Amino acid sequence: MPICDYDLGIIGGGAAGLTVAAGAAQLGVKVLLIEKENSLGGDCLHYGCVPSKTLIRTARVRHLMGKAQDFGLPSVDLPPVDYSKVADRISSVVSEIQKHDSVERFNSLGVSVKFGSPSFVEKHSVLLEGKSVSARSWVIATGSSPAAPPIPGLKDVPCLTNMDLFSLRELPTSLLVLGGGPIAIEMAQAFQRLGCAVTVIQRSNHILSKEDADMAQYVMDAMMQDGVKFILGAKVEQVRKGSSGIEVILEDTFEGIGPRKVINGQKLLVALGRKANTSGLELDEIGINHNSNGIDVDSRMRTSVKNIYAAGDVTGKHRFTHAAGYEGGIIVANAVMHLPRKANYKWLPWCTYSDPELASVGLNEVRAKALGIKYSIVVEEFSGNDRALAEGEGCGRIKLLLDTKGKPLGVQVAAVHAGELLGEWVAAVNGSVGLATLAGAIHPYPTLMEINKRVAGKLLGEKIFSDKVRKILRMLFSYRG
Repeated sequence: MPICDYDLGIIGGGAAGLTVAAGAAQLGVKVLLIEKENSLGGDCLHYGCVPSKTLIRTARVRHLMGKAQDFGLPSVDLPPVDYSKVADRISSVVSEIQKHDSVERFNSLGVSVKFGSPSFVEKHSVLLEGKSVSARSWVIATGSSPAAPPIPGLKDVPCLTNMDLFSLRELPTSLLVLGGGPIAIEMAQAFQRLGCAVTVIQRSNHILSKEDADMAQYVMDAMMQDGVKFILGAKVEQVRKGSSGIEVILEDTFEGIGPRKVINGQKLLVALGRKANTSGLELDEIGINHNSNGIDVDSRMRTSVKNIYAAGDVTGKHRFTHAAGYEGGIIVANAVMHLPRKANYKWLPWCTYSDPELASVGLNEVRAKALGIKYSIVVEEFSGNDRALAEGEGCGRIKLLLDTKGKPLGVQVAAVHAGELLGEWVAAVNGSVGLATLAGAIHPYPTLMEINKRVAGKLLGEKIFSDKVRKILRMLFSYRG
């Protein structure tokens, strides 16, 4: 093999790329990191997780201010939101976190950072700004972008995606949201709480369609209480400009006859899927298998060209920041340390940051049924949790899926702070901690986390306090009860 400029080249400065760069450089590898934007951090920092969660928090604070009288406090007459100040706060949070993903930090680790749009010329070399750069191994971590569905008229109207949503300086009076996935739901609720009239238009018959319908219903019910309107089972026939903004024309899918329905809004948010960022990389020229969804990789994150790896959204597998970071670690093990480590997504957790949140790890009923796996469920409602009631957050449930041997297949939590509550289950299932151990562990009172102990002990309680056990105790100890 010819001598290369670098041991490892990375294309993309998001979660996956930065994980690989930091890990490899600290192991003494000569690393090149290429990013097409003018700063590191990727979609998560600039257009996704960080700005969206900042906005969600701001919206929740305003929501709680409006509920002051529910807590025995004087009611508050909320003035309209100056959205420019909200936007400034989002920008300041992004800037603060940007320090962790700065060029200076990665330079200090030994990473060479360059900006531009590279394209492969052969399996070891890319063309960057007119110059050839080579590396023994390459990592493609270019992420994903919003997909534009083939809806008539959509290309002819101004619409928002996560790429420009956080650049707004004024709050729309009304917002139409196409889609019912996590991004759509999180942003719909946040903008409604800030004073924007939001309508969600969803193709399937329930929001968050990859989740169990009963769990998603908790989210939808809360959003409806906030004032969000939903149109489910809807097929968009056309999008066009209207006198007051955007018009979405729907087919009458309920009766099959009758007039078309027209929905009006000042702004339109399109959240109907993602596409892999592979344009311009010239992947076909070097024989890397890929399609519109993403780059094909094996369990070691290798592409069809074995010295080239891919991780994160660009693979189209699991489009979460934490999955990208995990996959980056898999690549460091394989490409740098030459340890045959394989990715295992069995216990991959995820969370939709609505209010209540909806968090999950392992299988839910939708996926268990699709796989033909037999299961039973144990459910506990937050209406029986003392801390939830004290905080006015008694709406929600935890659902535990068990296999035929009574071992966990998955856990779903719909509740305030569900993502945090899931942490105990993530540790338990990854550490093979039994339900008896979790149920027997001492949890502080009063906490929301007590519900984990309670649902874990529910099945065990049915066995312990059964008639059979009562009869045995009467026989052994002559109990008279």
